[in-house]
Amino acid sequence: MNHSIKVGLSFGLTSGIITTLGLMVGLSSGTHSKIAVLGGILTIAVADSMSDAFGIHVSEEAEGVHTQKEIWESTLTTFIAKLLFALTFIIPLLFFTLQTAVVVGVIWGLFALSVYSYVISKGKEISKLKVVLEHLFVGVIVIVITHFVGVLISMYFG
Repeated sequence: MNHSIKVGLSFGLTSGIITTLGLMVGLSSGTHSKIAVLGGILTIAVADSMSDAFGIHVSEEAEGVHTQKEIWESTLTTFIAKLLFALTFIIPLLFFTLQTAVVVGVIWGLFALSVYSYVISKGKEISKLKVVLEHLFVGVIVIVITHFVGVLISMYFG
C-alpha cells in the first residue's frame, strides 16, 4: 500500500472510530434520543469526513514533498474511509434500542481500532500489544469524557 493511501486510510479509519464513538456516547448521554444520535452520525459522516479530508489535503500540501496525485489520493482515501466507517455505526441503531446500540457501537469501534492498531504494528520493531493498548486507552478516554460531557449538557441545558 502506498504512503498516500496509508495516510488516508489510517487517518480516516481512526478519526471515524473515535469521532463517531464520542458523538454517539455524548449525544446518547445528553439527549437519550435515538433520532438525535442517528442525525449526529449522519452529520459527522458527511461534514467531518469532508473536513478531515480537507485537513489531510492541506497538511500533505504543506509538507511540500508530495505530488498532486499523492495529495489527492490521501484526500479521497481519508474522505471515503471516514465516511464509510462512520456510517457503520448506524447499523446497531437500526436494530437495537439506543442504549444497546451504543454498547454495540462501543464494542464494534474498540474492536475495529484494536484490529487496525495490530495491523499497523505488524512488521515494525514495536510491541503490538503496546500499540493496541495505547490506541484503546485513547478511545476509552474519549468515550468516558464524552459521556460526562453529555451528562453535564443534559443537567445544565436539558
